[in-house]
Amino acid sequence: MNKLERISPESVDVDGGHLRAFIERIERLEEEKRATMEDIKEVYAEAKGNGFDVKIMRKVISLRRMDRDKRVEEETVLELYLQALGEL
Repeated sequence: MNKLERISPESVDVDGGHLRAFIERIERLEEEKRATMEDIKEVYAEAKGNGFDVKIMRKVISLRRMDRDKRVEEETVLELYLQALGEL
């Protein structure tokens, strides 16, 4: 028996208004997220137009987001691996 077979209209009380409010909030947030992503894309394009390397900027942002100890650990392991490969 699957989930739908176990659920009957009599056994479940769904507050349609409450559900609709959640769905609409999520939809608004998704739209805001799309708008924000477009704004970020425009900032990167502007930075690129001013001679900045966008790939490196993305890496810098990624590193700044990271916990300092985690970043140091990652950089240490990266250096170890590069040394093992004879790349340093």
